Amino acid sequence: MQQPHPSPQPAGDDRTASSARVLVVDDDPTVAEVVVGYLVRAGCAVDRAADGPGALDQAERNRPDLVVLDLMLPGMDGLEVCRRLRERGPVPVIMLTARGDEDDRVLGLEVGADDYVTKPFSPRELVLRVRSVLRRTRPGPAPGPVTAAGLALDPAARRATRDGAELALTLREFDLLAFFLRHPGHAFSREDLMREVWGWDFGDLSTVTVHVRRLRAKVEDDPARPRLIQTVWGVGYRFDPAGGEER
Repeated sequence: MQQPHPSPQPAGDDRTASSARVLVVDDDPTVAEVVVGYLVRAGCAVDRAADGPGALDQAERNRPDLVVLDLMLPGMDGLEVCRRLRERGPVPVIMLTARGDEDDRVLGLEVGADDYVTKPFSPRELVLRVRSVLRRTRPGPAPGPVTAAGLALDPAARRATRDGAELALTLREFDLLAFFLRHPGHAFSREDLMREVWGWDFGDLSTVTVHVRRLRAKVEDDPARPRLIQTVWGVGYRFDPAGGEER
């Protein structure tokens, strides 16, 4: 992790962080202490755990609004912790990993992590990621329901269906599908989607690729030959509601 300034200051006033409860799970006490310090200064209430079982116990006692979860943990790795947290209900997860292998980062996203940060990282950047995830997942004024091509989303209830059957979407998959449904026929680059759906002007674009692939697996008849979420070569992706008419 990059060496922080000895007296970090709050990264600006942000009500999305105020009163949010964040669970930090890392077996490195130095990393955990710095991360906790920055999150507390950002207005979060923070719980800590040093291993997987401890994380699950802590989450059971005090349900977090978001989890910052190290991939490499003793006894139970972060991927398994993430799976078990997801079984209990939706909770945003930001994965911390010291690995440089893209497959490990992608696997974290595929088990339901909303984002990942690779060590070494800037604690201020992590706080920005936490705020971004909280901003899109904490309750607030929601736009009205939207329907297209047999898909129906109710943002207030965070509920999505396909031909009347409920879809099991992660938080980011829901937001991505909602964005596509509200902008039919428009081609968006991965950079556009990262900015509009994730709220970031920087980041690993493979995050978008993985989420599009996972979303296709849930809304397409044949994910290998997608009709709804189409690839626009050289540009990015486009939602085509007419593609669902042949189902």
